[in-house]
Amino acid sequence: MEALATPQHPVTVCVFAQRFSSTPRGARLARHLALHALHDWGIPYRSDASETAALIVAELATNAVTHGRVSGRDFELRLTRDSGGDAPEVPGVLRIEVSDTRGEQRPPEPGDLPVPSPDAESGRGLLLVEALADRWAVLERVPSPGKTIRAELDLP
Repeated sequence: MEALATPQHPVTVCVFAQRFSSTPRGARLARHLALHALHDWGIPYRSDASETAALIVAELATNAVTHGRVSGRDFELRLTRDSGGDAPEVPGVLRIEVSDTRGEQRPPEPGDLPVPSPDAESGRGLLLVEALADRWAVLERVPSPGKTIRAELDLP
């Protein structure tokens, strides 16, 4: 008896990975280069996906610089675009990962984010990530020490 062959759809995976200085300038550069990479991958500047990704990268990079900074150590941005293949029923995914080396200071997990008071000057960044991303998680950084915040966007 022969097994039925499952059609295989080609999948394209694009990866951008770069370390940046743990400074506000490094966070701005991360956002700028992320937008450039996305545009090169067919996600045009100013499209909804590009704007959403830019906000997530900016927030996660700023958090890495502000809360995850360890003197003399950089943070890393990694973008991965999986096309999902040619099958229209399989959406593509954009994965945004920002890693820092401060492992002892972990953010709350998805769904457990505290809501800041209306007059608070901070504390809304991960709420923004939670609202914009289709999924997000806090992971151990590999190699350790540290943590990685991963956000994923489903692409049409």
